[in-house]
Amino acid sequence: MQKSLDHIDIKLLRELQKDGSLSQRELADRVGLSQNACWRRLKALNDSGLLQGSTARIDRQQLGLNLVVFVMLRTRHHSAEWLQAFRSHVLTIPEVVDFHRIGGDYDYQLKVVTEDMASYDKVYQRLIEKVELDSVTSYFAMEAIAEGRPLPL
Repeated sequence: MQKSLDHIDIKLLRELQKDGSLSQRELADRVGLSQNACWRRLKALNDSGLLQGSTARIDRQQLGLNLVVFVMLRTRHHSAEWLQAFRSHVLTIPEVVDFHRIGGDYDYQLKVVTEDMASYDKVYQRLIEKVELDSVTSYFAMEAIAEGRPLPL
């Protein structure tokens, strides 16, 4: 069931998407609430599962993570057992930062972030070592125009 949000909840979520490191006092000031009212709203958003923790955005290039690869996978296997094994295997690969089952010409899309082509090849070898895949197609990002954009609220 979708949670019903009022304009204050939306303002809170927008501000948190801009800067998740805001103190409760700063957040309350930005949305026009007392600190206690802000805390109660945040607790309700957390308790509902809508707000799921907080993370820091990290400049991947400063860490030497210069290669972004979109990996498109096709399989002939669609059993529940194969799917569980595949999901479990992919989730052990830390360089896979996004993982989606999709419709269309491919079955799955992965976003891989790594240092360079040699590092990606190691990820590729690890990806194909335990599960049978019909095809693996890799698209290499040349420029990140927009990454990690806020949800449209």
